[in-house]
Amino acid sequence: MKHSQTIGIIATLALVAICFLPWSYIASRQITITGFQAVGTNFGKPGLFTVILSGIMLVMFAVPAIWSKRTNVFIAALNLAWAFRNYLMISTCLMGECPEKKPALYIQVALSILILLMTLLPKLDLKGK
Repeated sequence: MKHSQTIGIIATLALVAICFLPWSYIASRQITITGFQAVGTNFGKPGLFTVILSGIMLVMFAVPAIWSKRTNVFIAALNLAWAFRNYLMISTCLMGECPEKKPALYIQVALSILILLMTLLPKLDLKGK
């Protein structure tokens, strides 16, 4: 695909921005959970690992070498697994309290899928033998 690297970079930057938006809201305790803030819960900062992986993916999208494209597929798959983990962990009901899922939680998973697709479609100029 001709523009897969550009789409991948834009999706990766959007994924970093999503980490700052609310992912869910626990009404009984009045807690809003974002990628970097989950005060009053044991979730920690799930968006921090996403941002670290996104930084690595940005570099790999920009480097026009075959090894970087192959490494980027692995990093993007790891990112997708982390996004599913975040979705499952943050949207799970605990002790009768079910959080209200916000759109950013769904967008995080969708962007991770899009990034993985863009890593599978790199534009490389192969030299003839």
